[in-house]
Amino acid sequence: MSSKERSTISVGAQTLSLSNLDKVLWPRDGYTKGDLIAYYRSVAPRVITHLKDRPLTLQRYPNGIDGETFFEKQMPRGMPEWVERVTVPTPGGSRSEVTFPLCNDEPSLVYFANLAAIVLHVWTSRIPVLDEPEFVLFDLDPGEKCTLRTLATVTLAIRALLAEIGLKPLVKTTGGFGLHVVVPLAAGYSYETAKVFAEIVARRAATELGELATLQRTIAKRPQTAVYIDYVQVGLGKTIVAPYSVRARDGAPVSTPLHWAEVEAFARRRSGVAPADEFAKLTIRTLPGRVVREGDLWGPKAWKKQRLEVASAKANRLWTDQG
Repeated sequence: MSSKERSTISVGAQTLSLSNLDKVLWPRDGYTKGDLIAYYRSVAPRVITHLKDRPLTLQRYPNGIDGETFFEKQMPRGMPEWVERVTVPTPGGSRSEVTFPLCNDEPSLVYFANLAAIVLHVWTSRIPVLDEPEFVLFDLDPGEKCTLRTLATVTLAIRALLAEIGLKPLVKTTGGFGLHVVVPLAAGYSYETAKVFAEIVARRAATELGELATLQRTIAKRPQTAVYIDYVQVGLGKTIVAPYSVRARDGAPVSTPLHWAEVEAFARRRSGVAPADEFAKLTIRTLPGRVVREGDLWGPKAWKKQRLEVASAKANRLWTDQG
């Protein structure tokens, strides 16, 4: 499939014309657009599970990861009619409405990869109920001097707090330096309810963890050795890097669902190890084999939808009493 010329392939029921497959997108690794397409095809059933029916923002790198990048929410011009889409009102924005692409099948995924859309950002809700998030999100962002052990310690503390009030979260790498912890939700919750709950947990975690964690939103004011617990990414139209999305970083790392046992092992690592040192092992080269071995750790068997009423009441009782 590697060629500087156009290559026509059949994907499912569609015929796609791919271009510049030899174009190097990761100059220090030699990975090409053809490699990107091959990776996404190899994990297509898994990644589409997490993309399906979610408004999608493409982050494109037409000249590779060292070149200019741009985010594309509005449907790109010339996109085939068979690519599904959804039009969403945007009050107060520069447009009255935006028509987002959807990635509901493998042909669409390949089409986007051929546009050099390396990173796939999705909403935390799906059509037709876009005003109800499917999970509570804690985005754990380590400071520049934060170690893997500290990041894992903070992540496990959040898991422990959620377990204390009866909830079972899932975890994945962001594909960058941090981790995402999510609590899958049953239907019927508003974004405001999810955000208020996330703030309660985040504030409790920050209180318990002391100098290991911060809620300071201003980057320059955060301790460089601490983990920023970001709970404000819960909101209508806010996005998350999808599981199995590639990132535009050296090595072509991938946002990867993890076993909790892996996070526990990170917490036992020597203090000098940086998150990037460990997460750099999860790339477009290693992920296809991992998925074959481990399956989708955020798949239907693991994705247990949970309710917040009892958990919220328990948190209020336990954590208020504890101060």
